[in-house]
Amino acid sequence: MTPAIDCAKRVGINFNIHEYDHDPTADSYGEEAVLKMGLDSGIVFKTLIVTTSDKQLLVAILPVAKQLNLKRFAKAVGMKKVVMAEKKSIENTTGYIPGGISPIGQKKQLSTVIDQSATQLEMIYVSAGRRGLQIELSPNDLIALTDGKFEKICD
Repeated sequence: MTPAIDCAKRVGINFNIHEYDHDPTADSYGEEAVLKMGLDSGIVFKTLIVTTSDKQLLVAILPVAKQLNLKRFAKAVGMKKVVMAEKKSIENTTGYIPGGISPIGQKKQLSTVIDQSATQLEMIYVSAGRRGLQIELSPNDLIALTDGKFEKICD
């Protein structure tokens, strides 16, 4: 079990867990999940952590096939500028390591923005808190679990 799975169970949402053999030499954790699970890259979402000028960490959740638009994200959270966060601060704050960062069950729940493309989908996949482990759930349940919001944050 991971904190993400424990959190989803505790709240009682409908979800499924999917596990695959993680390859430590994989270039992209998200693409690896897509390939190993045989899914469309539009329904597997990656979790990225950004930081503001005052060192506040924020979560961006977007399809694996897309790129985060930092300007759009900054605007969505009412900031002038954001940059990608450093690995050490991510691990210390979320309790997860890159490639296994779940938006759910973080040590400190961070403000979360999910790309609006998720609103068109019945179910999406996000990390369940470990490399090689994905949780499938509805975008609205993900919003509820993260207290997040939907915004256009990709190009």
